Amino acid sequence: MAKSNLKTAFFCQNCGAQYPKWMGKCNACNQWNTIAEEIIAKPEKSDFGAVFNINKSSKPKLIEEIELADVPRIKLPGTELNRVLGGGLVPGSLVLFGGDPGIGKSTLMLQMALRLKGKKTLYVSGEESEQQIKMRAERIGNKNPDCYILTETSTQHIFQHIKELHPDVLVIDSIQTLHTSTIDSSPGSISQVRECTAELMKFAKETHTPVFLVGHITKDGTIAGPKILEHMVDVVLQFEGDRNHIYRLLRSIKNRFGSTNELGIYEMYGEGLKEVENPSEILISNKEEQLSGSAISATMEGNRPLLIEVQALVSTAAYGNPQRSSTGFDSRRLNMLLAVLEKRCGFRLSQKDVFLNIAGGIKVDDPAIDLAVISAVLSSGEDMYIPSTVSFAAEVGLSGEIRPVSRIDQRISEAEKLGFERIFISKYNQKGLNLKNHKIQVIFVSRVDEVFTALFG
Repeated sequence: MAKSNLKTAFFCQNCGAQYPKWMGKCNACNQWNTIAEEIIAKPEKSDFGAVFNINKSSKPKLIEEIELADVPRIKLPGTELNRVLGGGLVPGSLVLFGGDPGIGKSTLMLQMALRLKGKKTLYVSGEESEQQIKMRAERIGNKNPDCYILTETSTQHIFQHIKELHPDVLVIDSIQTLHTSTIDSSPGSISQVRECTAELMKFAKETHTPVFLVGHITKDGTIAGPKILEHMVDVVLQFEGDRNHIYRLLRSIKNRFGSTNELGIYEMYGEGLKEVENPSEILISNKEEQLSGSAISATMEGNRPLLIEVQALVSTAAYGNPQRSSTGFDSRRLNMLLAVLEKRCGFRLSQKDVFLNIAGGIKVDDPAIDLAVISAVLSSGEDMYIPSTVSFAAEVGLSGEIRPVSRIDQRISEAEKLGFERIFISKYNQKGLNLKNHKIQVIFVSRVDEVFTALFG
């Protein structure tokens, strides 16, 4: 039997590391049984430059000689996507858009393409037919005469159509379905994903055309493909949410052109995704009666203030070891705050089960919710409710002191706008704070026991 002339290599399916032979464990990411053999072929000559007639070479320049060009960002329809991207879409940027199956990635991208007026948009789909995309577009209900649909998986054919069309924005759904003729392995493999992304990145940088790449998510919640994929792109967006609920959260994991702390919130309906203008109202539950174990905190997601509800349940441990469970909040920080309550304030929680939940299904890492967590735990432990007109915004230190937080003016204004009458903050936040601008009662505290006395007497 003739020996095959195909050149092969072994790639880790988790991180993309390349090996000359099979190994049981990847030395780069320490994962077992992730290395698989793939067919590769070195491209003799890439036809990308020939397609777009690009023939330029770079040369070193002094940094003082480089002139800054004021390139305006492309304003996308709506406010949420613009906010997460840092103020709009940068020309020539490569945006990787990931999310769980069925979460609404394709719907959001098609909705953006249909609502982007005045810009020629090319939506390339390797997963759905033209009829399926048309049905979704009819359901969304938006029409755009400058939106083109292409069902193709070969990058060489895609670039030929791009040369004829010259789109202003390109959407690829999804990167795992594309393949290039310079690599002989199957679509979705490590080498194919890496090479296709490299071609699209070169296209984006050379022609200053922004490109959206829709990516699949693995069981671990990470974007499928080699880890180098996230290093190559300019922006990595994560679309989160429970398919059993209507709310979807858009986060920026990496952004070379803006902050990574921004958050966009959408509601999923049959007609598409609807932006949530005031997320604080949906993150606070409406209760007809006062219940213990609930506290409202003023937090920040990037430049956006949010009021969230912290729910706690403290009960006697039914077994030997008490349980500590948290949803949407760091469990290690919860253990630290419980230790502060026991050591500094004398509350016996060592034999109690403590459960903590951030309402609305969001994850919060802002230390300003520490005081709300402490208050909710104390409220449930003592079975005494906190008035619904009270909110909190402060960090708790290991010695039981109440520490100041940043942007306190925005937090107070958001609480006042939603009708809260009192807000507890650190007394060390008084510097530079003008209370004449606020009608809400601001209570300054320095220790946890002062908060307990003010709330429960």
